[in-house]
Amino acid sequence: MKLLRNKTFKQIVFSILAAGVVTLLIAVIGVLNTIDSWVQDAWYQQPKALDGEIILIGIDDKSIEELGPYNTWGREKIASALEILGRDPETKPAVVVIDVLFSGESDPETDARLVAAAENLGNVVVASVADIGTQAVFEGGKAYFDYNAILGYEEPFPALKAVTTQGHINAMYDSDGILRHALLYIEPNGEKVYSMAYSAAKKYGEATGTEIEEPKVSANGHFYVSFSGEPGAFNDGYSFTDLVNGRMSPYSYEGKVVFIGPYTVGLQDAYFTSIEHAEQMYGVEYQANVVQAILDGDFKTEVKRTPQAIVLFLICFIAFFLFQKFKIKGSSVVAVILIGASLAVSFVLYNVKIGGQGHVIHPLWIPVGVLILYICSIVIHYVRSTIEKRKVTKTFERYVAPEIVQEILKEGVENLSLGGKTCDIAVLFVDVRGFTTMSERLTPEKVVFILNKYLTMASDCVERNKGTLDKFVGDAMMAFWGAPLPQEDAVYNAVKTAWEIARGAERVSDELKAEIGEELRVGVGVNYGPAVVGNMGAEKHMDYTAIGDTVNTAARLEANAPGGKVYISRAVADRLGDRITYTSLGATIKLKGKAEGFEVLELESIK
Repeated sequence: MKLLRNKTFKQIVFSILAAGVVTLLIAVIGVLNTIDSWVQDAWYQQPKALDGEIILIGIDDKSIEELGPYNTWGREKIASALEILGRDPETKPAVVVIDVLFSGESDPETDARLVAAAENLGNVVVASVADIGTQAVFEGGKAYFDYNAILGYEEPFPALKAVTTQGHINAMYDSDGILRHALLYIEPNGEKVYSMAYSAAKKYGEATGTEIEEPKVSANGHFYVSFSGEPGAFNDGYSFTDLVNGRMSPYSYEGKVVFIGPYTVGLQDAYFTSIEHAEQMYGVEYQANVVQAILDGDFKTEVKRTPQAIVLFLICFIAFFLFQKFKIKGSSVVAVILIGASLAVSFVLYNVKIGGQGHVIHPLWIPVGVLILYICSIVIHYVRSTIEKRKVTKTFERYVAPEIVQEILKEGVENLSLGGKTCDIAVLFVDVRGFTTMSERLTPEKVVFILNKYLTMASDCVERNKGTLDKFVGDAMMAFWGAPLPQEDAVYNAVKTAWEIARGAERVSDELKAEIGEELRVGVGVNYGPAVVGNMGAEKHMDYTAIGDTVNTAARLEANAPGGKVYISRAVADRLGDRITYTSLGATIKLKGKAEGFEVLELESIK
């Protein structure tokens, strides 16, 4: 039970629960999946400077305009392009990649010309494609669905296949319709066929003596693509018709990776990619981006969700624990640091190779988790602050002026130490002279009437001069200044209140004499010095009060003051100097509990 009442223990428990809920929502349920993927693209995928080793020769609008509709082209046009590229061994490309599918045989003479041109180059990569879909599989007495089953496969006609390297052109969208990954290989009929991009990179490596690293892939054979260029970045304006009509310099493709493929909207070979969601990228340019990433060895590992979820939980736990410890300003600093640090770490992990690769993490998980908990902490702080303000208002509105209550709320309830604190205060006591005799002589109704009229006047004076009304004890009243908040002119306000009460009692007395034939005289005492001020009593019933010798002395000054008089101590007079006039009564009045020589002063006037 003691542990349950421990504040830090409660904060730890609340932090665990809060971090658990946030982790469940973000990492398990995946409420941020779509927006996180889009932010991930914007955060990680940035255009890079291209080295010029890859060029595109596009089958573009210009080519179609000059050579006729693409569906009327025979294979002789591609054969012609390959013949031109292989005409001079000194200027031929390192590898030629044709993003066109040549399945099935056509005109024998044309096919033979295409095969001869490709064989002459000796470095041609051509397309193959698989039909990937869902298939029911029965194995070992069990049935399951294979969602990446190869239902069909098309490849180049046999003669062309024999003299070229094949690369599949299958591109798989993510669930949100964005192309972020490349499929490294497929296995139709048990034979491994690498992607067009990887096959092209390997050919380039063989031609230039460069070692090409094979990307590490996920369980389904994909790897994350770090794009180098946005749509159009690889397009240097080379048109297929310029090549076949002799308008392209051989030195523009010498020793390079040359892609030939559709580069117009009408041929319907375009994708939305992670580097640009608003504009589609042609398939041939997507292939060029993948080749560039492989040549640069710019591979990324996508960190699994489980370790990221654990880190998210730990950071959210720490964040919420600190949010409970700090005020809003401190919590804001913590939130900004954690969010900024997490974004910086995600950027560094992506761009700095650790273990030979960069790492892709969810950039929004931690920032959003911390932000959610920060907002929750603000709400909690506000609710707690409202409750505390109501508690303070309820407690102190009975004792002090409204403006003092507002000051207490502004300064914060932490200034109200439980059990009391020692501070210098000015204490005032006032009492009705002859009240006992009066109450014996008058009816209870008249006594209450007189008391209410007098105490209302006295409490109004205290409130008007920003004092704290401590208590009423019968016909006596106690008030003090300098607590719960320090006051610059506490002593003056106390003496001014005493003076106004004494004068106010005279007015009340005149009214009472006219109404019920009774007079009222009060004696007032004021002292200044240290006292213990705070909430005192039992847990279920306590009073905000002051205790100590300063309080006792003020009460004894009041007890000795005749009706209509205000007695003050030397401590009060010294604090006010010439702001008041007074008469010293010396030590002629003996105060109970005080040694001989305690000086009593009678207030004459105040300025």
